[in-house]
Amino acid sequence: RKTVHLNRPWAGLLVGPMIWRELRNFSSGSVCLVLASQPFDEADYIRDEPAFRRLATGASPAQRGPA
Repeated sequence: RKTVHLNRPWAGLLVGPMIWRELRNFSSGSVCLVLASQPFDEADYIRDEPAFRRLATGASPAQRGPA
């Protein structure tokens, strides 16, 4: 795990594919801007961290369990 504090208004963070991330502790007046290569599709997202970890480590479908 790594915590990144974005406390400089000119700084940004590039998060690549297959990186679990949590966004929290936004200060008043802050903005979260997301740029993506394709339109948002809820089905493309994994909301469960253990399921994500199983997928990221290459577990077989039988080992993955419920998503």
